Amino acid sequence: MKTYLLCLVLLFLSIPLAQAQSILGQWKTVDDETGQTKSIVELYNDNGKIYGKIVKLLLPEDQGKLCIKCTGKDYNKPVEGLVMVKDMSKDKNDNEYKGGTIFDPEKGKEYKCKMWIDKDSPNTLNVRGYIAFFYRTQNWQRVTD
Repeated sequence: MKTYLLCLVLLFLSIPLAQAQSILGQWKTVDDETGQTKSIVELYNDNGKIYGKIVKLLLPEDQGKLCIKCTGKDYNKPVEGLVMVKDMSKDKNDNEYKGGTIFDPEKGKEYKCKMWIDKDSPNTLNVRGYIAFFYRTQNWQRVTD
């Protein structure tokens, strides 16, 4: 009976830890060049793949900005609402998400993408965009409001 109760307590204690490790939810994007917090992106699951939509632009000068460097159906559409992360999947062997892309609306470029929760800070998401062996990594912060 004591073993059963101990297992039950450990199970309940581990639930918040497992939830804290999810990449789903809202994240503040931090520009790796300027250090400015620029937007809030919501990561969500759609048919087993992870996508990310810009839900809010934080800088006053970016309010109402249109995506003039986008192509196709996203050209000249509001940056708020733009799906910038597409087709990410969790790697079965570790806690990384990869296999998808991330789009930079300021530069009009799409990059292969990899994301993972920082081991030392569960409220930090490392977001890496890369082409071949050239890459840049941003550290997004979980919205905890």
